[in-house]
Amino acid sequence: MGTRQRVLAPWAVLLLTALQLAGASHVVVHRSLEAEAAAAPPSVPASIVSPLLRTGYHFQPPMNWINDPNAPMYYKGWYHLFYQYNPKGAVWGNIVWAHSISRDLINWIALEPAIYPSIPSDQYGCWSGSATMLQDGTPAILYTGINRPDINYQVQVLAFPKNASDPLLREWEKPAAYNPVAAPVGGINATQFRDPTTAWYADGHWRMLVGSVRDTRGMAIVYRSRDFRRWTKAKHPLHSALTGMWECPDFFPVSGPALQDGVDTSDAGAKYVLKNSLDLTRYDYYTIGSYDKRKDRYYPDNPNGDYHRLRYDYGNFYASKTFYDPAKRRRVLLGWANESDSVPDDKAKGWAGIHAIPRKIWLDPSGKQLLQWPIEEVEKLRGKAVTVGGKVVKPGEHFEVTGIATYQADVEVSFEISSLDKAEPFDPAYDNDAQKLCGVKGADVKGGVGPFGLWVLASADLQEKTAVFFRVFKDGYGKPKVLMCTDPTKSSLSPDLYKPTFAGFVDTDISSGKIALRSLIDRSVVESFGEKGRTCILSRVYPSIAIGKEAHLYVFNNGDVDVKVSSLTAWEMKKPLMNGA
Repeated sequence: MGTRQRVLAPWAVLLLTALQLAGASHVVVHRSLEAEAAAAPPSVPASIVSPLLRTGYHFQPPMNWINDPNAPMYYKGWYHLFYQYNPKGAVWGNIVWAHSISRDLINWIALEPAIYPSIPSDQYGCWSGSATMLQDGTPAILYTGINRPDINYQVQVLAFPKNASDPLLREWEKPAAYNPVAAPVGGINATQFRDPTTAWYADGHWRMLVGSVRDTRGMAIVYRSRDFRRWTKAKHPLHSALTGMWECPDFFPVSGPALQDGVDTSDAGAKYVLKNSLDLTRYDYYTIGSYDKRKDRYYPDNPNGDYHRLRYDYGNFYASKTFYDPAKRRRVLLGWANESDSVPDDKAKGWAGIHAIPRKIWLDPSGKQLLQWPIEEVEKLRGKAVTVGGKVVKPGEHFEVTGIATYQADVEVSFEISSLDKAEPFDPAYDNDAQKLCGVKGADVKGGVGPFGLWVLASADLQEKTAVFFRVFKDGYGKPKVLMCTDPTKSSLSPDLYKPTFAGFVDTDISSGKIALRSLIDRSVVESFGEKGRTCILSRVYPSIAIGKEAHLYVFNNGDVDVKVSSLTAWEMKKPLMNGA
């Protein structure tokens, strides 16, 4: 089949014309799925550097290294994404803030880098930070600058738009009279002092947090300001815990349980979320609690919450950032997923790192955790679909989902278990280590109730397959305990790959036998959402056979009881019309 013609939306045509006149970066319109699949010879093992392993609809620049999302915001009709970027190669270094804009958080247009070394406070690097909307509607950016050549000496830097009437925010200035606005004094470790948060306003003062550590105590240091230009360190941190360095802290209010509307960072919330990225583990953790604005103190609802380890995502997901989207009254979560191949592979292919699909987040009805779901705009990319319903999968059996290209797909499936009686006893030694349990009880280990789920990016002979599945246990009181796991141990025949299992428990009542799964499959990414977003897992995989048209999708049941597929819909996913750097 020939290449399909793509028609740009009117806003894209107008903006492209304006950007070309302004000399902005060009935009690449990609080939169709059919053309790309046909470009690879069938049944020939592919190299890690195959272009068919480059993601189709997840955000990434055309070339080079990408990491943390920075300062996402909505301004004058446009979504802005700034992110850590190396313009000189596919490894970390030479970091600037690249900048892309969008009308829908899915189709992106690249602009020139917005923040780059230009003053003494950031002359050796511009690291992560956040955006804040001031009371007059003007955005401001706070970020970490590196100001010494021989050591990562970290200070906090302030930037304002050079022209606030420009909806594209193409130029930023850093007022010399105030920068740096915060320096590591008073016993702060100068190399562990970074990533200022979105600020919030209360009782005449702005507050921001900066991540740090003292010995092994991670902390969110509070700074206050009346004018957003002169900042003073508070006597006590907002919160701290014996967890090691807190990178990329995030602090925001949420609406009451089951209310999906987001809350602006400066507004009062029914509850508050404090998230940190732990440098020791490279995972993002959060707690839910209350905030005393008079004392500037945060108190987790669960006294052991700092060590209970709730996570946004139980897979390859780090350095995340949220923002309030006033256009749709929602809070949106963005995160970074690194590669799981080698540095030489990244250099050979010329790129490294992607961003997860943006997620809407809100408080679960129980008030004990957050729920996450891909933003609705991603559904615009859905194309040809196939459906399956009422199909029973017997123990030890599987079936293929055919009729679409499944290497770039969105799959939603609802399962119904015939009985929970054969659920295996749960070993409490794994109570806080779902990942280890998944490593022991993987997809190929026969169980009682499960494992059942999907084999994605699978070869026709099943030599290669990535399993996304559930497995049900019973605790010592006979209560079901649900494990969700992504098992990529057989994802590729290529040697020397990092293929860890990822897993989390799903806090859900499965007494009815019903549970749902959604997986976003994108060539070298599998991003999955268990039971309406209660547990999320992103994994990077690099098939050598199951790529392009050689990738298959299966439903499997390796348990000892029947599992019914109540409904399954799988869509081919089109590429965004534009992607940006």
